[in-house]
Amino acid sequence: MIDTNTNTNIRSNASSAALNSNLDTVQTDIKTLVRDAQSLLTAAASLTGEKAEEMRGRGMQLLDQAMGKGKEYQGQAMVRGKELAHTADVYVKDNPWRTIAAAASVGLLVGVILGRK
Repeated sequence: MIDTNTNTNIRSNASSAALNSNLDTVQTDIKTLVRDAQSLLTAAASLTGEKAEEMRGRGMQLLDQAMGKGKEYQGQAMVRGKELAHTADVYVKDNPWRTIAAAASVGLLVGVILGRK
């Protein structure tokens, strides 16, 4: 018989790894967009006329794009966080004694570490 808790943990760990990978990609994308927008706006500051307006417009467009991606990924992170909280809730309800033992172990470890200082 297959242990459903093990399968849930494996899926949860794989999902967490995928989420971390996506978050790293998002951070890189947003940093790149903001950096590009900043360079465009800096270059536009020294220019005047139609060229400057075009560069400012492109810079603002890049910043809007970065903000849109940020909001999109924020929404995805919220959904994923709620899923993880639900998974943890189900695990705690299915395994109360394991949860108590794990919490007590962590508390003991923190107590020992703080007690040494």
